[in-house]
Amino acid sequence: MDNQIKASIQKLPKTELHVHLEGTLEADFKAELARKNQIALPHSDSHSATEYRFENLTSFLEAYYSGMEVLRTQEDFYNLAMRYFHKAKENNICYVEAFFDPQAHTSRGIEFATFFEGYYQATQDAQKLGIQARLIMCFLRDLSAESAMETYQQALKYKDRILGIGLDSDEKGNPPSKFAEVFKRAQEDGFPITIHCDIDQQNSICHIKEALLDLKTNRLDHGTNVLEDPSLVQYLKEHQIGLTCCPMSNEFITGDMKGKEIIELLRQGVKVTINSDDPAYFRGYVNENLFQLAMRHQLSKEEIRQLVENGFEVAWMSPQEREGYLCQVREIAL
Repeated sequence: MDNQIKASIQKLPKTELHVHLEGTLEADFKAELARKNQIALPHSDSHSATEYRFENLTSFLEAYYSGMEVLRTQEDFYNLAMRYFHKAKENNICYVEAFFDPQAHTSRGIEFATFFEGYYQATQDAQKLGIQARLIMCFLRDLSAESAMETYQQALKYKDRILGIGLDSDEKGNPPSKFAEVFKRAQEDGFPITIHCDIDQQNSICHIKEALLDLKTNRLDHGTNVLEDPSLVQYLKEHQIGLTCCPMSNEFITGDMKGKEIIELLRQGVKVTINSDDPAYFRGYVNENLFQLAMRHQLSKEEIRQLVENGFEVAWMSPQEREGYLCQVREIAL
């Protein structure tokens, strides 16, 4: 049975709508870049480490941001993204909307063009792998709204190469409304927006309500706490707003992959999707996330297919692209 489910998941062409490029930095590649760039890593055994260790959201974020120190050159960012796209190819992912965090790099003296050009070139070369890849620029919510606006203004030079705008990082004390001005500006400039509403955070349902009703976000990242308010669930359905759920990262951070909630939302008709978030840290790419969810919650093959279709249905692509991908998914016999 396990092998049948894995084979079904592998067969299906898939999206990835919630992956942080910085979160694809595998520990061995981090060590390789540290040697290349002559950067001393904090732990004596780091050069031989094959995985990260952390216990909670705080220790995860410490590992996540310290890991970025090894990323220095345009080539580093290009190679990081290309390594992820090769993993995506192995997972039969054909369409990616990838997050990147400018402030995590500009704050340590890296020029915007250095990381952006590296990432963008990788999205172009991903086409050789059969992957259509686009970039979503995220603001770090634990920095100021002024910093977000400054970053946005820097990014306008690359407006035609950025698909949309997002919000991520530490949610505590940083509601979506803090960034209302910059998101309003982005929407006026034609960008769709997506906002992280992390699992079981302080004021989770209030943040979801702000994101949906006040900021008019086009998607929610994580967001399963929406079940606390049936009127907001109905709002998601009426406006066809997708949730980019990440079961394995949920489990690492909260001890619960929130599979029950994901499945309840799926069966209510909400456009929930399955993604990997920071796969180098949470030890699972898209196929593994789908497999773990399917096995633990006895998903039918048609429910697996629906999760995959949802990804294409809420992706920021043209109707023609969407229909082409959906036809491919529906042609696969499971």
